Amino acid sequence: KILSHRCKYNMAIKLVVLVVVALASLSHGYTMPHLTQHADSVEAVGAVNLAKLLRRAAVDAESVVEDIRKSPLAAVQPVRTVPTKETSGKKNRGTAPPLVLAHGMGDSCFNAGMKQLTEEAGTHIDTYSTCIPTGNNEIEDTINGFLLNLDRSVDVFAAKVRNDTNLRDGFNVFALSQGNLIIRGYIQRYNDPPVKTFVSGWGPVLGVAGFPNCPPGGTILGPICSAVAEILGDLAYEKVIQEVLFQANMYRDPLLVNGSLYHNNSMLADLNNRGKAINMTYNSNFLKTNKWVMIRGLKDTEIWPNEGEWWSLPSEDPAKWNKDQDIEPMNTTSLYRTDAFGLKSADQAGKILYTSVDGNHMQFTMTEFYNWCDLYLSH
Repeated sequence: KILSHRCKYNMAIKLVVLVVVALASLSHGYTMPHLTQHADSVEAVGAVNLAKLLRRAAVDAESVVEDIRKSPLAAVQPVRTVPTKETSGKKNRGTAPPLVLAHGMGDSCFNAGMKQLTEEAGTHIDTYSTCIPTGNNEIEDTINGFLLNLDRSVDVFAAKVRNDTNLRDGFNVFALSQGNLIIRGYIQRYNDPPVKTFVSGWGPVLGVAGFPNCPPGGTILGPICSAVAEILGDLAYEKVIQEVLFQANMYRDPLLVNGSLYHNNSMLADLNNRGKAINMTYNSNFLKTNKWVMIRGLKDTEIWPNEGEWWSLPSEDPAKWNKDQDIEPMNTTSLYRTDAFGLKSADQAGKILYTSVDGNHMQFTMTEFYNWCDLYLSH
């Protein structure tokens, strides 16, 4: 009996220890030790602030999440006011494909705002609806929007899609901000199961030419902006920087797009079929998606230029580029004219639609959200 009691006591102690360890991993002190892998190499090329961020995230990820949320780069969805049931009733009951949502920079599928959008969309059009994160919890998912590169983010997204049997026959997508680049990457590199309709909200689908809220030489607000601002320029296309920072992957400097570093190392260059090798699968996969709906914020100050949300680009001619005025419409860009990844073919097939909202980055109401669901995602 004494031995039996001792065994039970020891088992209880072990159980308490396991619970304490589990709770600690989800609270202060959550660690991501793999992030130190490239810190020394990052520092060696001159990105001191980014190296510091990597090392701190490795031992105290929660403090980095707090900094991300305070950063002017964060695009976290709020919980919105929901209209009355009479206004938001179900449409096309039972006919809508499954729906996947993808969140923006600094946000997470585990946050209340994204949960609300996911649940409301599924209820409104009566379909299976899920938000797919690139991390396994709120901390990882938030940090991965910065410290998990584009290629790996796409691969993680694809694996989670294929692991969800509800999506096996294809699905629609509503993506916000940074999430649009992950969806574009999935479409070009996988698209199996296929994205049927892609609603791209405020999306840097061709990358960005700058981060206006974190300008180099400007007033730097916190460690997140410091890490991003110091790499804008040639440093962004160093291989090790591309390996560790998503914001470097989405950065497309019009003065550097013809340089060897951009062509050889940029993940965005590869997605645009302007990298080391041409991948014609990108074109065929791009065309498997039936509809691309591009939502642009006409007063968006976070995506620069915001015309890029409609596939436009700053001029690739350095003699014309002045950062503010010389923006090439989609059909005059070299990416379109050469049909580099299928954009021209999709446009000529009538697959690309445009809409806009008169506001800043991701400023919309639930009524507008329901309207997009009805128009584009309900069938």
